[in-house]
Amino acid sequence: MSLRLITILTTLWIGLHAQAERANRPNFVVIFTDDQGYGDLSCFGGKHVHTPRIDQMAKEGAKLTSFYVAAPVCTPSRAALMTGCYPTRIDMATGSKFGVLLSGDPKGLNPKEVTIAEVLKSVGYKTAIYGKWHLGDQPEFLPTRQGFDEFFGIPYSHDIHPFHPRQSHFQFPPLALLENETVTEMDPNADYLTKRITEHAVSFIERNKNEPFFLYVPHPIPHKPLHVAPPFMKGVAKEITEKLKLENGTVDYKTRDRLFRQAINEIDWSVGRILDTLKKHGLDDSTMVIFTSDNGPAIGSAGPLKGRKGSTFEGGMREATVIRWPGKIPAGKTNPELMTTMDLLPTFSKLAGAKLPNDRVIDGKDVWPVLTGKASTPHEAFFYHSRTNLNAVRSGNWKLHVNKGKPTQLYNLETDIGEKQNVLKANPDIVRRLQNHLKTFTNDISKNSRPAAFVKNAQPLSK
Repeated sequence: MSLRLITILTTLWIGLHAQAERANRPNFVVIFTDDQGYGDLSCFGGKHVHTPRIDQMAKEGAKLTSFYVAAPVCTPSRAALMTGCYPTRIDMATGSKFGVLLSGDPKGLNPKEVTIAEVLKSVGYKTAIYGKWHLGDQPEFLPTRQGFDEFFGIPYSHDIHPFHPRQSHFQFPPLALLENETVTEMDPNADYLTKRITEHAVSFIERNKNEPFFLYVPHPIPHKPLHVAPPFMKGVAKEITEKLKLENGTVDYKTRDRLFRQAINEIDWSVGRILDTLKKHGLDDSTMVIFTSDNGPAIGSAGPLKGRKGSTFEGGMREATVIRWPGKIPAGKTNPELMTTMDLLPTFSKLAGAKLPNDRVIDGKDVWPVLTGKASTPHEAFFYHSRTNLNAVRSGNWKLHVNKGKPTQLYNLETDIGEKQNVLKANPDIVRRLQNHLKTFTNDISKNSRPAAFVKNAQPLSK
């Protein structure tokens, strides 16, 4: 055999091997709503909403009924998702002056942190975020500096605008809409945000259908104030539409609260458009799609759970979650194992054949065996924070609440999901065991934490 032929065959083999490797790398789609409660899907028992596409997604995949975010408010929850770490470990439990990052905040997610996007990009993934970022609005902190090829959306919650009910206190500037790092609009029409975000997501899938991709869709809705595109306003009571006509350059938050069902309908439509696009291009069997939210409800329902947004009771941090990957994740199942958004980074990394950074602590675990029903949760304990306060710990079915380190409430979540029956006094051994988890975790955070980043002369975004 000639050297030339050997070279040709070797090159061909390498090319085919590379193609096979790409084919074995799944695509990942994370749909992350804002302030949607555990009871705000009809497949999780919600009667006040109608979510047929997400319900169908659950029938074709699995409902995760003990899936947690790492904080009950926006910024720290999103920081944990991106980095696989508790917010207190990476100094992202709060903004610099408020519970979340605000406009022109000098603080942001440290560029030295390694995000899901960066991990997947290291093995050839295309990456995009369309929606709400909320991990820093200064150029150094934008998604395009954190591993994302594309960004369309808003830098923080859409209520950080001049129409906020407490504007006299906050003095918020106009809301900026960005394409990558360029501000393209100020005070965009929020009625069309869900639609525009969805259109970008569909376009991204179509443009990258032949290579592995990570698509992150953090919708700004149903965070207050609720906004809905005109096609989804059908059936809204005339008294509501008439009041909305009278806004006259303001935003009637109270009236808009009554658009919750319509806002969830549009989110459900968006999920359907993304799933239909995957199917159209033959990507169903090679794509994991996960739907969840950043924290508990401000307007909607926590279902059987106690607590809402901002709370470390279950309703603030346990999320209605649906995951789908035909042929890989068993269909029509309910998975009660404890999992978290922090687990997505190591799980995606493992499935994509990427390497995790080995120079830092990552709190998330690879939960792929759990998702396939072959293993139980790898988490010995899960910790609940409000800002920097460590308020509770769950281990197994037991959850202990503390106040400044002192045990106050104990619940068996298997028999008391609503945290109604405090059994603290009857279970001293369990209390001691859970206290040991808290002590170990506190010591670990003190030894293995990393700083956020700060910039000088931070300015609000402007066009």
